[in-house]
Amino acid sequence: MKAFAFAALLGLASPGFVAPALAAEEGPATATVAQAAAALAPNRFVWADPQMVAVDPVTQPVTVVVSIPMQRAYVYRGDAMIAAASVSTGKDGKDTPTGIFPILQKREMHRSNLYDSAPMPYMQRLTWDGVALHAGKNPGFPDSHGCIRLPAAFAKKLFSITSVGTNVIVTDQMVGDQFDPTLMETEASQANQAQLASLAR
Repeated sequence: MKAFAFAALLGLASPGFVAPALAAEEGPATATVAQAAAALAPNRFVWADPQMVAVDPVTQPVTVVVSIPMQRAYVYRGDAMIAAASVSTGKDGKDTPTGIFPILQKREMHRSNLYDSAPMPYMQRLTWDGVALHAGKNPGFPDSHGCIRLPAAFAKKLFSITSVGTNVIVTDQMVGDQFDPTLMETEASQANQAQLASLAR
């Protein structure tokens, strides 16, 4: 039973199976989540959040960090990693922008306004010009038009615990097993520098 539970936790169960949220004592420690995340195959995820509900955003804010070089999304409650997934970010010429993006809009079922009404289940909009988190094809390498594609079951779980305003940090940096608050400062600084450079042109 424990082997099956861990397989489900890793997103290794059958594609239609949604892994149950595990009780706190059954879920792996943060380090184990990070270790499992490092070995994820494409379209797989690990989820160890015992709450599976939105909680007080002040005392336990949810933050999502997407590492482009790692092709991973990491979810934190406060500074503890509770989930991770393989992702597919923007391919060459359609790069996913880096920075800090509060979620602007959420739709359980959305269709692209830009790409032939392509389905974007569990869409969480990051920019008004078309970049979002959503369930989609997830080969484990950059392959999207700029969006961040997530495994379907992971996208559904993530959708259930975020709110409009939840911060999503997209970075060119590697990510560790504890939330690094300096990421906020680094990405904000880089965004300010990019904005100043564009104004100077």
